Order: sequence, then C-alpha cells, then structure tokens
Amino acid sequence: MAINLQILQAALIGYQIERDRITRAMAGLEAQLKGGKAPASSGPSRATAAEKPKRRMSAAARKRIAAAQKKRWAAYHKSQKAQA
Repeated sequence: MAINLQILQAALIGYQIERDRITRAMAGLEAQLKGGKAPASSGPSRATAAEKPKRRMSAAARKRIAAAQKKRWAAYHKSQKAQA
C-alpha cells in the first residue's frame, strides 16, 4: 500500500497547529490559575467574551442614534439629488 508523502506532511502540519493551539490554551489556563493575565492570542478568546457583562443600551440612546442616522441619510440623499 503506497502512502502519499504529501498527505503525511499535511497531517503533520495539522497536528503541529493543533498542538500549538492546545499549548496556548493550557498557558492561558495556567496564567488564570496563578492570577495573572492570559497571554495574547492570535484571535478573540471565547473565555473573555463570557466574562464580560453584556452592554445594554437605553431606549433613549437607541432613539438618539436612530435620529442621528436618519439625519445623516437625509443629508446624503439631499446631496445625491443636488448632484443629479
């Protein structure tokens, strides 16, 4: 049975990436156990998203934002009509 060298190389690369990901996760857990900060990772961490409280916006703030956006769109459409 012939084993394709490229498949073995791809598998090795995949396992190395997985090992690195696991090593970073373990380092982050160890840092948390010691009370320190987790090391910076290449992407967003799911653990930090669970720790942060969800930001809620008041109804008044939503109304202000909506009014400002409507004002911007009205100015944009007005400038588009002026150009035409």
